[in-house]
Amino acid sequence: MRLLVVEDTEDVAEAILSHFGRAGHSCDHAATMADAEHFVSLDAHDLVILDINLPDGSGLSFLKRLRARQNGIPVVVLTARLRIDDKVDALDLGADDYLVKPFDLRELEARARAVTRRKHGASEALVTAGNVRCNLAARSVTVGEATVELTRREFILLEAFITNLDRVLGKDELHSRLYGLTGDAGLNAVEVYVARLRKKLAEGDIEIATLRGLGYRAVVRAGAPH
Repeated sequence: MRLLVVEDTEDVAEAILSHFGRAGHSCDHAATMADAEHFVSLDAHDLVILDINLPDGSGLSFLKRLRARQNGIPVVVLTARLRIDDKVDALDLGADDYLVKPFDLRELEARARAVTRRKHGASEALVTAGNVRCNLAARSVTVGEATVELTRREFILLEAFITNLDRVLGKDELHSRLYGLTGDAGLNAVEVYVARLRKKLAEGDIEIATLRGLGYRAVVRAGAPH
């Protein structure tokens, strides 16, 4: 999962980034609304974790602009405010969930998984494609009855493909998911990880096709159950 964390309090931001990073997610950090606007203009994220109180204004203004542009990215709002009106305002503006500081990082991660699953139309953490079963919460994969061990980045790649079946994913987008916008690995690293993932899923019903000049598209092999 690719996250944008919009939080200006350094220790809170570091705790969130470290927690999600250890869980295998790719994270970008913005400390202001201006930085957040810059990140969303550059690339796609799976989720925004958004603080309300930012140095250059209210995070709700950023949320309002996102929704006005028909950007449906899931947003979890963080705030130290306790008033019910603040919660109602956030949800009315299009927030998908709301968490009051201080919060438990495990709860934040659970809520993040829940809202991103809803975006993809999945009510459970288990996503299947033919004989490939991927548990997004447990970060486990099976092909048929066999467990497949994936590295952190291989799992990020599989998650991108299995939740976007039949959609073309550009090499730039996959690179950003794997390394974030500040990653120093070259684009060829994407080819390396795709090759490794294909090898580990050789007995699976997911086929990852290379579309020259466009990127990659994962499909369920013909005749396999969806």
